[in-house]
This record gives sequence, structure tokens and C-alpha cells, in this order.
Amino acid sequence: MSRTCPCGLPAPYQDCCGKLHRGAAAAATAEQLMRSRFSAFGVGDAAYLLRTWHPAARPASLDLDRKIRWVRLEVLETTGGSVVHTEGTVRFRAHYAERGRPGVLEENSRFVRLEDRWVYAGVV
Repeated sequence: MSRTCPCGLPAPYQDCCGKLHRGAAAAATAEQLMRSRFSAFGVGDAAYLLRTWHPAARPASLDLDRKIRWVRLEVLETTGGSVVHTEGTVRFRAHYAERGRPGVLEENSRFVRLEDRWVYAGVV
């Protein structure tokens, strides 16, 4: 049985964000990229996070904290970011647990199209 995707959509990981992580598909919208990046944190895919980060803001490397377990994602608001836009924002809450203690990260992320692919460009 396939596990549900960490991004919160009702689909198996392999058919949802997994295909983006494997490179079998690209995010069609800024929200889809944001959800796939949340999932990448959840499954520990630092390479995907780096590939989908705008080159001007991308760190040279990324060490994910294995003590943090990403639990749930709430997408609160989106602006632009559709298949016809070149930029957009996604405001979200990412729920996590660190050593059993719950926490929430709220962010308004900016995304842009670069060479016809959505990339994370930073925080608004």
C-alpha cells in the first residue's frame, strides 16, 4: 500500500510529489512547487530542494535537521503562480515536531519561473 503524500493532497506520495522529486514531472504552479518542497523536507530530499531554489539565493549545500519531523501543511493563500503567471506567492503554515514538541513555521514564499520552471525565490 502506498503512503499518502506529505504535502497534504489525497494522493500517494509516488504519484504526487514523488514524481517531481524523481524528475519525472515539473511543478505546474507555484503552489505545487511549494507543496513538493514541503514534502522534500519531509522525506529528506535535500537535492530536490537545492534544484528548485533560485540560483541567486540557493545555498551551496543543505543539511536537513533529522530531529525535525514535518507533520502537516496548510496552504493559507496564493497570489499568481498559475500556469499563465511568471511569479507568485504562497502563504502557508508548516507544522512540525522537534523532539516530540510541536511547532509551526508560517511563511509567505515567493516563486518565479526560471527557464520555464518554477523555483523558490525566497520569503516575501
